[in-house]
Amino acid sequence: MKKSMNSALLAGAALAVLTSVSTAKPNDQLRISADASDSVKKSFNAWVAGEAISGRKDKCFGIALSAENDCAAGAGTSCQGTSTVDFQGNAWTYAPKGSCEHIVTPEGPASKTALDRNLPA
Repeated sequence: MKKSMNSALLAGAALAVLTSVSTAKPNDQLRISADASDSVKKSFNAWVAGEAISGRKDKCFGIALSAENDCAAGAGTSCQGTSTVDFQGNAWTYAPKGSCEHIVTPEGPASKTALDRNLPA
């Protein structure tokens, strides 16, 4: 009984962490390339309009404004909200699945891997 209760508590805690992940909002400087599929354009446009991302999502580097990333912002950072430069290349934000490779910022394209641009001094 005690073992199953501990397992249930651990499972509940893990679920709470997974479902409470904060997702940074997109900014109005992001664009979707013309070669994106209609379904990707639709999910991107809904996200930019303020709808929460439903379903799967991608970690997308270089799309967040300063202090608006979901996680990762280079060495020595703690995670969410730690980017210090707009469109920081080593900071990521969740984007709708399949859209990252089509997102364009004023600083260039987004990436599913860290970029070497706009790194803090």
